[in-house]
Amino acid sequence: MTTLIFFIVGIASLVVAFVIDGGHIGALFVFSSALVVFGGTIGAVGASTPFPVFKKSIKIMLLAFKNKKPNNIENIVYFKEIAIKARKEGLLSIDKEISENDELDPFIRKGLELMVDGVDAATIRNILESQIQITSKRHKEGIAIFDSAGGYAPTLGIIGTVMGLVHILGNLSSNPDALGPQISVAFLATLYGVGSANLIWLPIASKLKAINQQETNERLLVIEAILSILEGDNSNLMTEKLKIFLNSKELIELGEADGRVE
Repeated sequence: MTTLIFFIVGIASLVVAFVIDGGHIGALFVFSSALVVFGGTIGAVGASTPFPVFKKSIKIMLLAFKNKKPNNIENIVYFKEIAIKARKEGLLSIDKEISENDELDPFIRKGLELMVDGVDAATIRNILESQIQITSKRHKEGIAIFDSAGGYAPTLGIIGTVMGLVHILGNLSSNPDALGPQISVAFLATLYGVGSANLIWLPIASKLKAINQQETNERLLVIEAILSILEGDNSNLMTEKLKIFLNSKELIELGEADGRVE
């Protein structure tokens, strides 16, 4: 929701500034300029992106508008409980947790299954890190759509402006009095191109990169937690190892949550 709010703030700031300077809001909306920029951007991105990835672009874009809260604290508290259980009852006792917890994250489930099956630490790390890399690569393919759009849009804006100026200069002798308004319309394409790149496409790409990095960090924490349990670490030692993944705010939250699993 906050992402959408900031989108509106950015675009509204430009419109309000234009109106304050005496402009008419209707002058900012010209279909032909929008068609060149947005239609051209979609075409260029579609031509440069594998279609299976491109057709998911709307779904990928919507992820940027979801404020997913980091799960680091919840995961540490969860694994602390698992560590206590494993030390008291053995690793095989975790098998019941795997089979009965339908809401368990698939990545966590995979790691716990490997641990219960007796797979060695190096192999578990290799399997889970490979899964992280594959998932991150898939996410980056989606992010590239919006990075590309941010690159194409300004250029297409310039192309739209040049097209408008060519048309104006070709008909200069017929109506010289209309030269000013026609030039202003032509430059709207540049405004659309630069504006959409810096207020829409590139911010979406940056947000998706942040989400991807957050998910990667969460999964790296999961790997270290599972390997710590496998090594037989007590819950407090495991927690200390996992604190390196937390920021200062999360460290405070962890201190408040710690008592619930003592």
